[in-house]
Amino acid sequence: MAINLKKCTLEDSHILKEISSETFYETFKQQNSPENMNAYLEKAFNIRQLEKELSDISSQFYFVYVNTEVAGYLKLNTDDSQSEKMGDESLEIERIYIRKKFQKHGLGKFLLNKARDIAIESNKKKIWLGVWEKNENAIVFYNKMGFVQTGTHSFYMGDEEQIDFLMTKTL
Repeated sequence: MAINLKKCTLEDSHILKEISSETFYETFKQQNSPENMNAYLEKAFNIRQLEKELSDISSQFYFVYVNTEVAGYLKLNTDDSQSEKMGDESLEIERIYIRKKFQKHGLGKFLLNKARDIAIESNKKKIWLGVWEKNENAIVFYNKMGFVQTGTHSFYMGDEEQIDFLMTKTL
């Protein structure tokens, strides 16, 4: 199994939309109403929104490939593009999205390590992320990778307020 990484460009917005919608829906459909799920998917992953994010100089997207197939992606934010004010010495891992058939193959760890490497190269002191309090598998994974809960913030799924744990790892 060959694993490769490719930085995304504006031309990748349609593939990004497909993967984002597919992986988010598969992961969270059981715990959310169809109305809230559809409202969120349309707001967060429409082409215009993704092109705006891809054009942001303080955000980076990377596709992870298994052999020649796009298996998922990583989204990183720095500076004012972070979803919380964590300062100039922080890098946010906003998304690690892996397609279902590629899960449990070490790709999440691969992308997390890539994020850490980018943070170190950029002289960041910490990396952080938000994870839904009910996403127990992800929380266990992040704890194993050295992240600790340092706070919470609200996340809106349609009209429903949910709580994300903020998890941080000092580099």
